[in-house]
Amino acid sequence: MTDAKYDVLGIGNAIFDVLVQTDEGFLARHGMTKGGMALIDEARAAAIYKDMGPATEMSGGSAANTIVGVASLGARTAYVGKVKADQIGGLYTHDIRAAGVAFETKAASGGPATGCSYILVTPDGERTMNTYLGAAQELTPSDIDEAQIAASRIVYLEGYLWDPKSAKEAFVKAAGIAHGAGRQVALTLSDSFCVDRYRDEFLDLMRKGTVDLVFANEAELHSLYQTSDFDTALKQLRADTKLGVVTRSEKGCVVASKDGVVAVPASPIQKLVDTTGAGDLFAAGFLFGLVRNAGDENAGRLGALAAAEVIQHIGARPQASLKELAKQAGLPV
Repeated sequence: MTDAKYDVLGIGNAIFDVLVQTDEGFLARHGMTKGGMALIDEARAAAIYKDMGPATEMSGGSAANTIVGVASLGARTAYVGKVKADQIGGLYTHDIRAAGVAFETKAASGGPATGCSYILVTPDGERTMNTYLGAAQELTPSDIDEAQIAASRIVYLEGYLWDPKSAKEAFVKAAGIAHGAGRQVALTLSDSFCVDRYRDEFLDLMRKGTVDLVFANEAELHSLYQTSDFDTALKQLRADTKLGVVTRSEKGCVVASKDGVVAVPASPIQKLVDTTGAGDLFAAGFLFGLVRNAGDENAGRLGALAAAEVIQHIGARPQASLKELAKQAGLPV
């Protein structure tokens, strides 16, 4: 195996986040399912945006948030995602590069606008997402650079990519290249509604070994195995994948492999502000731990630390240096 140029490369829907703090009434008025992610068209996007109060706007997208987190810990990172050559696409590109991430995917010159997610944060910190994929769904297999994938120790894919057909094909192509180069492939299940749509296909990816590592939260795990019993679902996860990591909010996480299950506590926080990006940043810390060969428990602790940082402020990108926080906590960096 040749030396890696990148520690982690992420492939995902490049989405610009528009976040606003609101109340349950807003969700009810717009018929939203609290805590989920719904795909919307341009007309619904415009209607929601018009009704929103003052917003915080920043680059987002699940895998992109993870990759920015990995970069904040000091690893070498790259990202593949599609934006349009419009104003928001330009902001997106600047933001992710400024975070130290290599981002070379060619922007689309025509077609739909750069994707946006309208994120409503209720007083309990829960986030409800309404996503207009826009240019993100134009990602195709031709956007996958074989040399770049082969030079990345871990290729990280988001479950949301399974919605657009061409992005799904790009995902499978990248996994094949990565395994051909002796690299690892990780998948995040993204959202329980996403799992409801593609349960059989996700299980197929796991059982055939297309992915080596799976990230899920409790709701996604229960949806995947259609059981409300956590232990039953966890046992099945261990049978289906080499390594499974399940986040459990304030209960921390469990790391499940054929060798056993390691439970890791959550990191303490002062105040929960916004859960947007909690899973994304947990994955960042865990992947960083993996590429540093820190062991499952330390990888879980790094994940918990990164998630704790991001839920104490608005937005899904770290505002403090995760590397410095990890050093202060005595974790390997």
